[in-house]
Amino acid sequence: MGLFSFFKQELAVDLGTANTLIIQNGEVVVDEPSIVAIDRITNEVLAVGTKAMQMHEKTHANLETIRPLKDGVIADFQAAESLIHGLIDMIGERRRFFSHLKMVICIPSGITEVEKRAVFDSADHVDSKETYLIHEPMAAALGIGLDVQAPQGNMIIDIGGGTTEIAVIALSGIIADQSIRVAGDEFTSDIIDFLKRKHNLLIGERTAENIKITIGSALEMLSDPPEDMGVHGRDLVTGIPKQVFCNYVEIAEALDKSISKIEEAVLKALEDTPPELASDIYRNGIYLTGGGALLRGLDERLSKRTSLKVHVAEDPLKAVVRGTGLALANTDTYTFLMDRQSL
Repeated sequence: MGLFSFFKQELAVDLGTANTLIIQNGEVVVDEPSIVAIDRITNEVLAVGTKAMQMHEKTHANLETIRPLKDGVIADFQAAESLIHGLIDMIGERRRFFSHLKMVICIPSGITEVEKRAVFDSADHVDSKETYLIHEPMAAALGIGLDVQAPQGNMIIDIGGGTTEIAVIALSGIIADQSIRVAGDEFTSDIIDFLKRKHNLLIGERTAENIKITIGSALEMLSDPPEDMGVHGRDLVTGIPKQVFCNYVEIAEALDKSISKIEEAVLKALEDTPPELASDIYRNGIYLTGGGALLRGLDERLSKRTSLKVHVAEDPLKAVVRGTGLALANTDTYTFLMDRQSL
């Protein structure tokens, strides 16, 4: 039995648009950007994760960086396979001795059957013998310690890189949900467009991402505002590199439309919620997870719009992968998990 367990490996995978996290034996062993660097001539994979991100937007003609996932789903099958291979190989040399690999992978709640099949096929190509899928809001609920099997309603908002998942969960099922493709990547694009319009400054994704993290805000008035930030880019008029200073108020203005779309989706999910579960949500409030939960003032803005309490999860970036890890440990009892036969 001990020899079999040595060769058997179980992995919980949060395959995200921006970052991929992997849990093994209850511990996060991989936390890397979801990006691959490929030689255009030989198609050889040169780097995955952090090393590939360091090359992003700095490549020459023979080198390409690819983000295999878009809006929460696989957009480039071959690159996604290379990404999963590379990240699993980071776990250690024991990878080559796996004879039975079991995986639980989380997916957006609005995913299509074709997109589910793409995830299963990617898992097959890394020799997974057992593959299960779990919806992101369900994984997030598990990850923050909610009892998803109880006859009690809880609302989860998971704002990732590609999608925002909003779901009301009770009795191991999703009762009302909204999945919109407005999330961290859209915020990044908003910042790029805003600086282009207001300051005639062209910046890249990495710079916009850094702005979002450093001075990003959902509100134009914060009690503890961040300091202004110097931003470097290329002047669209002269073509010469320059620096401008941005403050959080400008970024809040840039993100306003996208955040409004998230607010509308939350209200729609609340409208679709049965009254008994709505009363549970009134008592328990809304739980906010994912990288977007770290945006300053977002919880306060959502609370004002819905008149409900909004709780930001502890370590929201890892809530989904923690929940996926719990699902991995309970694949026999959690009825909401999808395996190959369920498709």
